[in-house]
Amino acid sequence: MVTLKQIAEQLGISVTTVSKALKDYPDVSKKTRKLVRETASLLNYKPNSFAVNLRTKESKTIGLIIPVIVHHFFSSVIKGIISQAEKKGYLVIILQSDESYELEKKQIDLLLSKRVDGILISLANGTGDFKHLTEIIEQETPLVMFDKIAKVVKCSKVIIDDRKAAYTATKHLIDIGCKRIAHFRGALLPQNSIDRFLGYKKALLDNNLEYDPSLVYVNECGDMSFEEGKENARQLLKDHKDVDGIFINTDLVAIGAMTEFAKLGVKVPEDISIVGFSNWFMSSVISPSLTTINQPGFEMGKKSFKILYKEIKDRKMNKSISYKEVVLDTDLVIRESTKRKL
Repeated sequence: MVTLKQIAEQLGISVTTVSKALKDYPDVSKKTRKLVRETASLLNYKPNSFAVNLRTKESKTIGLIIPVIVHHFFSSVIKGIISQAEKKGYLVIILQSDESYELEKKQIDLLLSKRVDGILISLANGTGDFKHLTEIIEQETPLVMFDKIAKVVKCSKVIIDDRKAAYTATKHLIDIGCKRIAHFRGALLPQNSIDRFLGYKKALLDNNLEYDPSLVYVNECGDMSFEEGKENARQLLKDHKDVDGIFINTDLVAIGAMTEFAKLGVKVPEDISIVGFSNWFMSSVISPSLTTINQPGFEMGKKSFKILYKEIKDRKMNKSISYKEVVLDTDLVIRESTKRKL
């Protein structure tokens, strides 16, 4: 690594002059500044970011922990975060918890040891204890949670109204004439899974339909996979042949269910209407196309970073932090997987 001292020795000037010239200080002549920059470029000089970070007390890095990277919604969130981080000169360290509470804890320890300026996180399905999150706050590292959050942790959050969105999805099935509506819930623990279940249940009760717990399918692993959709579809046909509608808490699971129904000769939407959640690209290209809730992942990523960035700057200036909860809008995208019953 080329140092300021080496540039100074080659030009026969002081290290201080080289440093000032590279920073374009006006008390160094234009001729000297030009000469220093040309020499630095010729020697392929790169500033020592570690030394700069020590002086500024900023690492210019943030940590991002998400449950799954290869997932339409979370990949959209990542793009939103990076689009804003690059504008502010921040590097994003992306870690995947793989829905594991233990791995999530280790990753937070790692990020804190790396002295990141802030942390963005969407919780793993297995996270039921939040001491590792309060540790972030106790160390005065800005924390913003998004999508899958813990309500009891005092920090800023960027979410959607999962209950309202699930209510809208279930109400659509009711409006087209469905009478026996199942729900593929996924895992029990995440707050968004809880809220989507509550929205589904409330829509049934508000519209004088019986809530039947046996119509709610829970996956303890909570991996929200294509295979989970196939397995739930097979089990549903064994348990309840009279079901005519399903609200499924993510598109990938919904597409798995639709694939299995097609294999078993069950027609969508003629026999069973289906509503998914997130508006994954594949939802619009499969046949029949999937009715779903549009979840604004890119916007969630952008907003999450903007809030974190402001908290990083406020903390550096010793300003008090005012936590925010931002609720982004969702909408129902009606496609071919739902059809009005005769």
